[in-house]
Amino acid sequence: MSPVRPDQVEARLVELSQEYDAAHADLVAAERAFYDLKADYELAIARARLSQDAGTVQQREDRALIACEVERRALATAEALVRAARANASRLQTQADITRSVGAVLRVGMGVA
Repeated sequence: MSPVRPDQVEARLVELSQEYDAAHADLVAAERAFYDLKADYELAIARARLSQDAGTVQQREDRALIACEVERRALATAEALVRAARANASRLQTQADITRSVGAVLRVGMGVA
């Protein structure tokens, strides 16, 4: 492994900043989609519950859930995308922290700290 130069640290921080901006935009879009789908699902399940007269409360709940299977699966997928986007943002933050630490070590080694 070759020694790391200060310009490489700077370039990596700039790159991470751009990736973080993109990750933030992805997270905002994923959360917007999630909440839109959540609203769709909640309205669909309410309609399905209200359209039933027979059965116990649990039976009506179960029938409503089955009737809204597509919406529920879409909501679960959207939730997974939000979690993945948050994990990616966290990963980028950790990489930036590591890169800053490497930069600090380089400055100390060069007597510039």
